[in-house]
Amino acid sequence: MKQLLCVFGLLLAIAAQAQTTVIKAGKLIDTETGTVLENQLIVIEADTIKAVGANIAVPKNAEIIDLSKATVLPGLIDCHTHVTSQPGSDYYAEIFRKTAVDFAILAPIYAKRTLEAGFTSIRDVGSAAFLDVALRNAINHGDIPGPRMVCAGLFIGSTGSHGDLNGYSPYLQFNYPEGMSGIANGVDEVRKQVRYNVKYGADVIKFGASAGVLTEEESVGAPQYSQEEMNALVAEANMWDRKTCAHAHGTEAIKMAVKAGVASIEHGSFIDDEGIELMKQHGTYLVADIYNDDYIMSEYKKLGFPQKILDKEKLVGQTQRNNFAKAVKAGVKIAYGTDAGVYPHGWNGKQFFYMVKYGLSPMQAIQSATINAADLIGLKKAGSIKAGKYADIIAVTENPLTNITSLEKVGFVMKGGEVYKNDYRNNSETKPAARR
Repeated sequence: MKQLLCVFGLLLAIAAQAQTTVIKAGKLIDTETGTVLENQLIVIEADTIKAVGANIAVPKNAEIIDLSKATVLPGLIDCHTHVTSQPGSDYYAEIFRKTAVDFAILAPIYAKRTLEAGFTSIRDVGSAAFLDVALRNAINHGDIPGPRMVCAGLFIGSTGSHGDLNGYSPYLQFNYPEGMSGIANGVDEVRKQVRYNVKYGADVIKFGASAGVLTEEESVGAPQYSQEEMNALVAEANMWDRKTCAHAHGTEAIKMAVKAGVASIEHGSFIDDEGIELMKQHGTYLVADIYNDDYIMSEYKKLGFPQKILDKEKLVGQTQRNNFAKAVKAGVKIAYGTDAGVYPHGWNGKQFFYMVKYGLSPMQAIQSATINAADLIGLKKAGSIKAGKYADIIAVTENPLTNITSLEKVGFVMKGGEVYKNDYRNNSETKPAARR
């Protein structure tokens, strides 16, 4: 028996050694200090970084991944996605001919594309029928590949709002299970809807503070909840230890949501100087999707979107970018969020170019998608390459500090110590770790 125990212990020790991976990083972007380190070794055990440095002893039998000719970064984070859907070939067919089952079948494909684009974590801010929660659970269980997900579940909105179906006959009914529309009115109903979302797996609460662009209500940015409703909604979420984020294009709605205590403003298109100052005072993050105007104006007419929606986008696009620049200059906290799902998933990196064009330095843009984003969505072990953090690591051939568009072409993706993409495979001394 004693011999058997010794053999068993030896096998466990060998297995533990086999889980050790060392990455040789030619350049490593330290997102916490905003500096670039040369010739670093990253020691990984299981899903966690154990050590980082230039003069670290390489553990015996460790698997070596050679990224010495690449720039290595922490996995990127997109704080505003809709990973369970994306534009189809016909606007009305998407609304009237598809069910949640159709979207559920495609969602794993979108999740995989997002991960392979270098986004190892996302905050998904609104999905039909809690599909995002089911997707998150399947990814966490190891059933399918995808990013870490912080999920909102149902978008909470008032009757006739951006979260409702507008512009159609009142005789047209959509048969949602009880509560699954996300529509709630008045203080008591919004509190109940928050509880419903939490009950069925929401990590964060998303609500519509203002009108929006890609729906057919009349306004682009008018408030769609009262101050009392917003206050109650945020207070209820806080009671359940959930952060809140507010869809808010309009000037007044932005300020109302900030006063209510949201963690982030999504879009922020018509923010004014007073709103900027309020966000600074409250420490509210701005999550502005300043790439997708290009895709909407280029493609949405071909997809059959009504002219009314295209006209609303024309009002928003450049104004949003200009106001983003004002917020950056004023010192508002910025987190990276793209509204992926408005454009094809896997294109998440295209926004970096616009963030730099409209005021962020390349390092600040990277920090917005790493340490800032991790702070906003509550992933304390993500956002930087440090001992004790998740082994969520990506690499690109060109230095993104001199060419930010290199982040559109990520060549290496590791999430939780598992390699999901490696275009540098021939440089590695042993094969990358197998996926589950």
